[in-house]
Amino acid sequence: MGAAAGAALTAHRGPRGAVRGALLGAAALAAVDTVARARQRPDEIPAVWSRIAASGAIAAPAGWVAGKAGASPLAVGVAGGAIAGAMGIRPEKVALGPVVGLAVGAALRGRPPAQVAAASVVAFRTLSQLLFREPQVTLVAGKAPAGRLPFVVPLEARTRYVGTGYVRALAEATGGVYREAAPDVGIVASLDALHGPDFDPAAVDPLVREFYEHTTRFTLDIVPRWRPWVRPGYLLYRTLVARPLGQANVPMNLREAQQGVHSRIDTISDPDTAVVSTRGWIRSYATTGEPIYVGVYTTYRHDDRGYVSVGFPLPQANFTATLAPRQRPDGGLRLTSRGDGQTGHYLSYIDPTSRDLSTLAVHGFTESLDVYVTAGELRADHAFTLFGLPFLTLEYRITRKPAADR
Repeated sequence: MGAAAGAALTAHRGPRGAVRGALLGAAALAAVDTVARARQRPDEIPAVWSRIAASGAIAAPAGWVAGKAGASPLAVGVAGGAIAGAMGIRPEKVALGPVVGLAVGAALRGRPPAQVAAASVVAFRTLSQLLFREPQVTLVAGKAPAGRLPFVVPLEARTRYVGTGYVRALAEATGGVYREAAPDVGIVASLDALHGPDFDPAAVDPLVREFYEHTTRFTLDIVPRWRPWVRPGYLLYRTLVARPLGQANVPMNLREAQQGVHSRIDTISDPDTAVVSTRGWIRSYATTGEPIYVGVYTTYRHDDRGYVSVGFPLPQANFTATLAPRQRPDGGLRLTSRGDGQTGHYLSYIDPTSRDLSTLAVHGFTESLDVYVTAGELRADHAFTLFGLPFLTLEYRITRKPAADR
């Protein structure tokens, strides 16, 4: 990477200049990496200055290619800043990126595009580091057994596509007893597992308890309410990531949601005890069968508190949301990712041989799920925020199925 960056930065000096640049770039980036790793502590990601240097090295060849395609230094600067800002995810960073790129592109209008691209990315990342001090991700564990991280669901997809057949494939891989669309089963075995200082299951409305413990008795209608500012980014994510993965493919609008949602829970049981060990709640579009969510629901206890962890399998990885229960005064239940050191969102790579986890905590992304009864009807509101800015609320109308369909 360093060699490619050095060659791109000095290509305007001719072949010999590019060769010298490649050698210098390789040596410089190797030195940066060596120093950063020497100072890196266990369960820490490399120092931010080394990551900034690496991002500049990545940007330089891209800028060189853009210049060869006819892009002006100003356009390269704006594009470089915009891409760096978009990768920052945080809305303020998304807005800041093209502004920094424009300023750098204007200041370096006479320089080669590769230099402008690298400078734009480095300038943006340096400025954003000064303005936004809190980290977006932190390394929880570099390589740890799953038992050390109870808030992570250590189940990955073994193929590039997750899809509605995930639990079946997992059962085949683990030797468990698979049951598709298990009848009269819930996403949790019992709400009593969540008892703690902030939640008393005995105070929950019976209809809310029934929904959690016997989810398959109900059908769900969904109304997505997206904030306008996030729609373009979600459309890009959905096209490039969600649909190819067969995972986290939320309806874009009410028209899509009106296709209807098919909901089922697939289970895996221990072949010796018949105890259900895995509950996969699978939601898909009723008309097409295309997956919306494939989530594995688990509960665990820590320091006399109960938690719900929902694992969303990804290829050789898992994205887990760990939520704490909170009492609602109306007898409802709130699950929230805000709370203590257990709750939050975690992205884990799962080693296929050792099963060890390499886990990042993803900060700034929060969610809360409220299930409650109003006017005798069951409702749910699932709200998401990004660095404090609300961007999506999923409103559910939950109705009981006819007895013959359960």
